[in-house]
Amino acid sequence: YHIELASPGLKKQDFKISIDHPLLSITVEQQAETAEETKKYNKREFNYSSFVRTFNLPELADHNRIDAVYEDGVLKVDVAKKEESKTLSRQIEIK
Repeated sequence: YHIELASPGLKKQDFKISIDHPLLSITVEQQAETAEETKKYNKREFNYSSFVRTFNLPELADHNRIDAVYEDGVLKVDVAKKEESKTLSRQIEIK
């Protein structure tokens, strides 16, 4: 399973990924401070943005094998699938 989240301008430290079976949550908290000084005044601005995206993972998702990479403004999350158990057929002996 593959999830891509476009989020340009963020750093990988801004992301937090958590799992609470069967939900995978991606949380972003970003704080930015800009200071501008001129001869007549000082100006400081604080920008704070946050969001949460939650995904319901399928039953076959392997919660122990999740990888995430943030590059070029895109967070990519890969969730491996569990190996399906193969149904074994056999003869039952009657006693």
